[in-house]
Amino acid sequence: MRLRDKVAIVTGGGNGIGRETVLTFVKEGAKVVIADFDEVAGEKVLNEVRSLGGDAIFLKVNVADQESVTKLVDKTLETYSTVNILVNNAGITADAMTHKMTPEAWQRVIDVNLTGVFYCTQAVIGKMVEQGHGKIVNTSSVSGVYGNVGQANYAATKAGVVGMTKTWAKEYGGKGINVNAVAPGFIETGMVEKVPGKVIEKMIATIPLKRLGNPADIANAYLYLASDESNYVNGTVLHVDGGIMM
Repeated sequence: MRLRDKVAIVTGGGNGIGRETVLTFVKEGAKVVIADFDEVAGEKVLNEVRSLGGDAIFLKVNVADQESVTKLVDKTLETYSTVNILVNNAGITADAMTHKMTPEAWQRVIDVNLTGVFYCTQAVIGKMVEQGHGKIVNTSSVSGVYGNVGQANYAATKAGVVGMTKTWAKEYGGKGINVNAVAPGFIETGMVEKVPGKVIEKMIATIPLKRLGNPADIANAYLYLASDESNYVNGTVLHVDGGIMM
């Protein structure tokens, strides 16, 4: 069990990739804090964990609100006394061509996908430095590397996540903290389900593996970067995209 007795916070843990990550981590022995704004989804995942005999709690959090994030980390430490792993998985989209994108849509995505990652990392970093170890795994995207039509806000946040990942790897690597990112390609989640079928067909045609990824593909990448197997991996961006970035 690669995460035996480790305590992990997974933001966006109630749905899609986050849900799969929670279940994967629990099966590998971790105690998991399911952090999500969606209470119904979060409680559902918590019940799944309990059915597996796992140890977890659900905490409602708005990662775009610093006070909410502080309460999340405080409750985690109150419950488990430590935090070993943070997976900054929470994210949203609000797609539109740039000339049609509203200021509200721009800011909402920035607040959750970029500022939220900053708030969550800032909230746990003190404890990780104090204990001399920690794993932070951030979620970027292939859109943050090569851009994507209609996603100026989303692509900007995911490129920003790469910059923060490399900065934190330099700032805290000497403190025993590994900071890395995963850049998913096109994954079968709620976000992709909103895309028209013809567009999905075109997407698949650009992928050398000729299929969409599934949440487990990303959860397994998170698992590697959260485990001791990646102890000499720092400041990297792991592309899990079926080869689309070649």
